[in-house]
Amino acid sequence: MLTIFRKLHHVCIVVQDIHKAVAYYESVGIGPWHPYDASEYTELDLQNPLAWGETQYMYTDLDNVQIQLCQPGTHPDPKRTFLETHGEGVFHLGFLVENCDAGEAAGKHAGLTVLERGRRDDRSGFTYFDTAAHAGVVLEIRSNKAPAQETS
Repeated sequence: MLTIFRKLHHVCIVVQDIHKAVAYYESVGIGPWHPYDASEYTELDLQNPLAWGETQYMYTDLDNVQIQLCQPGTHPDPKRTFLETHGEGVFHLGFLVENCDAGEAAGKHAGLTVLERGRRDDRSGFTYFDTAAHAGVVLEIRSNKAPAQETS
């Protein structure tokens, strides 16, 4: 049994205008919002690397889950295609795993196809699986950046 989709970390919503969306969410008490720095990834396997650099993300941590907002840029990629095809809405569900490489391997072993992936130097990162046709959304696994080690 595949167990990589057990701990929900976040819901990612694709929006046309991230600043307008943040303003609305804050007006109903959801926030504060923070920019997400995607520049830490040193290994990326993307459908369109140009799109990665222009995509904007903001996130807020609620008591039980994180909400992410994503505004795709103009270059084609899965998020831009989703926005143009479906309009604004939930693009992916992100699940936390201990080890992203092992989680990705387990997903592949179960027959899932990788849509896009990224890793930091410490091997933390993300993998999007191409599940929208069957699950209604992309399913993502992610592992958090390892805490900085103290030196003595």
